[in-house]
Amino acid sequence: MYFSSWLSQLYRGFSRPIGRTTQPIWVPLSRNLMLGSQRKMPEFSSFVARTNTCGELRPSHLGQEVTLCGWIQYRRQNIFLVLRDCHGLVQVVIPQDESAASVKKVLCEAPLESVVRISGTVISRPPGQENPKMPTGAIEIKVKTAELLNSCRKLPFEIKDFVKKTEALRLQYRYLDLRSAQMQHNLRLRSQMVMRMREYLCNLHGFVDVETPTLFKRTPGGAKEFLVPSREPGKFYSLPQSPQQFKQLLMIGGLDRYFQVARCYRDEGSRPDRQPEFTQTGIQSLTEGLLQYAWPGDRDPVVTPFPSMPFAEALATYGTDKPDTRFGMKITDISDVFRNTKSEFLQDSLSKPQGTVKAICVREGAKYLKRKDIKSIRKCATDHFNQEVLPVFLKANSNWNAPVAKFIEEEHGLELTRMMELQEDDVLLLTAGEHAKACSLLGKLRLECADLLEGRGVVLRDPTQFSFLWVVDFPLFFPKEDNPKELESAHHPFTAPHPSDGHLIYTEPEKVRSQHYDLVLNGHEIGGGSIRIHDAELQRYILSTVLKEDVTLLSHLLQALDYGAPPHGGIALGLDRLMCLVTGAPSIRDVIAFPKSFRGRDLMSSAPDSVPPEELKPYHIQVSWPTDSEAEKGSLNHSLHPES
Repeated sequence: MYFSSWLSQLYRGFSRPIGRTTQPIWVPLSRNLMLGSQRKMPEFSSFVARTNTCGELRPSHLGQEVTLCGWIQYRRQNIFLVLRDCHGLVQVVIPQDESAASVKKVLCEAPLESVVRISGTVISRPPGQENPKMPTGAIEIKVKTAELLNSCRKLPFEIKDFVKKTEALRLQYRYLDLRSAQMQHNLRLRSQMVMRMREYLCNLHGFVDVETPTLFKRTPGGAKEFLVPSREPGKFYSLPQSPQQFKQLLMIGGLDRYFQVARCYRDEGSRPDRQPEFTQTGIQSLTEGLLQYAWPGDRDPVVTPFPSMPFAEALATYGTDKPDTRFGMKITDISDVFRNTKSEFLQDSLSKPQGTVKAICVREGAKYLKRKDIKSIRKCATDHFNQEVLPVFLKANSNWNAPVAKFIEEEHGLELTRMMELQEDDVLLLTAGEHAKACSLLGKLRLECADLLEGRGVVLRDPTQFSFLWVVDFPLFFPKEDNPKELESAHHPFTAPHPSDGHLIYTEPEKVRSQHYDLVLNGHEIGGGSIRIHDAELQRYILSTVLKEDVTLLSHLLQALDYGAPPHGGIALGLDRLMCLVTGAPSIRDVIAFPKSFRGRDLMSSAPDSVPPEELKPYHIQVSWPTDSEAEKGSLNHSLHPES
């Protein structure tokens, strides 16, 4: 779901209604929420062969004749069973008298998870047999008729135990996994939040929902795209990894406020917080209000405005551009403490360009970190950053006890103690080297140490706290990893330079800041956007001269910019990742109905699948099959990296 808006209306347009709205924009948010809660409840039993859902019956329904449909979740001694639908559970009393033998046969012989329809009377449970843990625990159904709608074969796992099974098994039988209470909750909460977002945008702020094409063309920059063959020899569509260009073209076309729920496709390895295909949502300058309006009522309310932090500060303080600000353990520059040190190791680092000495303090680390933890931390620094990290312990006698003790003289220790407010059980993790590399290393170790401490009972990150943060003033370009003398876009090639740095584009482009902004929640990037370039010449210069891209691939966009393009910008929020954090799910696959596996496969349908050669002929494609040795290597890789 993407949102874009003209810059001319970013700061003044949101204070007045746009076109027809159901409510004035100036109505307080609390009133909006109150009005929303007073709407008529949906009729869940309309258009279906039931009178009620399994989760809605209460003592107020006593004596009523009801018809329910659902799955048999549990059966006890052939006397009771629990019937489940997507709205809840209800206990059913199986009749024992001879006249109801056929009803008993249906309900007693049907396997668990079979689908049945029952009719009967709502009665009170016997005194003392109420179940306060069930919303329907005060009543039960005395069955009169029962019909087996569909029998269930033996299940690969019990629905209630789904979280205990491997993710590969859950994805293989996703249609069963979806029956679980947690998946039902996640998907329904997602639906409710998206509906509130649509209501907020369309009804309160005059946005237009526009669907952009799925089949497009390959574009330079950004993530790797999936290709789709066409019937023209050698020509392919691309599945858009982001509808970036369409956003700009809609602005040029006069749709000054647009949004969409957009499917985006990226040909990259999957992670717990990323999928090969995913959904994004966002809106410029309305993001905070949007989240506040759509936020679940059972969570603490979203407090606005969100704090903001420059990229350089985020890197220097937290070692990352997506800091988790729920806990401290901040990075501190201690270079000045060691300016006159006799240590060749530290002096060598400080003498280099961007050389620095930095540290983080792990409060009470000496009480919780074990020798194997320190060894693991140092190995992580060496393996992932090719850099040394030195643990320093401060004991009650104020002596420094660590391999680095020889580097730290008494005055250094006193200064560090004062600067970092060290206590006797604290552990200092110190590293020296180039600024960005040292910060990134300590940023990773900060999270590693938080995991270790929390694994031993220390509470650092409150799971019920939602800490939003805007990260701004990113560099416009980064040096390429494989060729540092060349530049690549830090965000995408359509991002506008910071107004104060525009002149540097032509002289020192590596120093230019961008008008790009990220929204971070609890250490995860949940959104990103930017003000776009609306000047064709500037866009052409950046593409051809700075990035050395083939501008003919974007000739349609450059031409459009020449036809009176207004200043514009936008933002996209990752709906999957947002819902993952809101629900507390361990993976975004738990908030998507039919996700892909870690390796991008659909384990339920076995997609992607092979296609017969005759079906490839119209697309002028031939498959080059791997040799036996290559196939064997692929099989080995598969065994080393199983599906998850």
